[in-house]
Amino acid sequence: MKVITLNVGGIKQAVEKGFLDWLQEQDADVVCVQDVRTKAYKLGDAIERPEGWEGYFFDAEQDDFAGTGIYCRSMPKAIMTGLGFELADREGRYIQADFDKVSVCSFQMPSGINPAEKKLFMEQFLEYLTKLRRKRREYIICGSWNIAHKTLDLANWQDNQLSIGFRPEERAWMDQVFGPLGYIDAFREVNRDADQYTFWPNAERDRERQEGWRLDYQVTGPNLRRAIKKAWIDPSVKFSAHAPLYVEYDL
Repeated sequence: MKVITLNVGGIKQAVEKGFLDWLQEQDADVVCVQDVRTKAYKLGDAIERPEGWEGYFFDAEQDDFAGTGIYCRSMPKAIMTGLGFELADREGRYIQADFDKVSVCSFQMPSGINPAEKKLFMEQFLEYLTKLRRKRREYIICGSWNIAHKTLDLANWQDNQLSIGFRPEERAWMDQVFGPLGYIDAFREVNRDADQYTFWPNAERDRERQEGWRLDYQVTGPNLRRAIKKAWIDPSVKFSAHAPLYVEYDL
């Protein structure tokens, strides 16, 4: 199973830059998108159901803001939206596609411009992740977690220790996810290379200088550890300030 996650920074703008052509070229089973920034009813069939794909979306209540989606090659058994708490659900931050052996989820953490809001979101999401570990399903949670976990995941980390997305409390929260809760950072399970980034604040300049952040993840439960076979990032894809993250699983 090949899964791709990409923060599109507005799906209509991404389409104008060639997103649909790129999508058709992908030999993938599922493509998760975040920061859709439009209502599903405004997409039209060409974007919602491109040839060979079925798209499912969860809108934010506010126009032109957040929202997540999943493109599937084969029809899932079920689609679930929301995390069960208002801060996530009013902004369309989680959608899940259930298949026979695994659920693939598209997720977008708040960026942290409002630190108190992000802190509350992380507390409530950690409770949700704890409940997931008790379920008899495997999960791949894809998307913009908007935290660079380790110094390896951020260029110029020395100068960014108090920056949003790399603050000590945010990194400590990720330590809980990948520590006591037992979740796996699929990318780092098989790829320990340096200079592996999925986001560049100043897209063009920072990409050239390799001054990026790894804010996008595919996170799995421990039972999928051995299923993770290959993971990579393609910084040449420039629909937004983010790059797509690819992971291949042997399921």
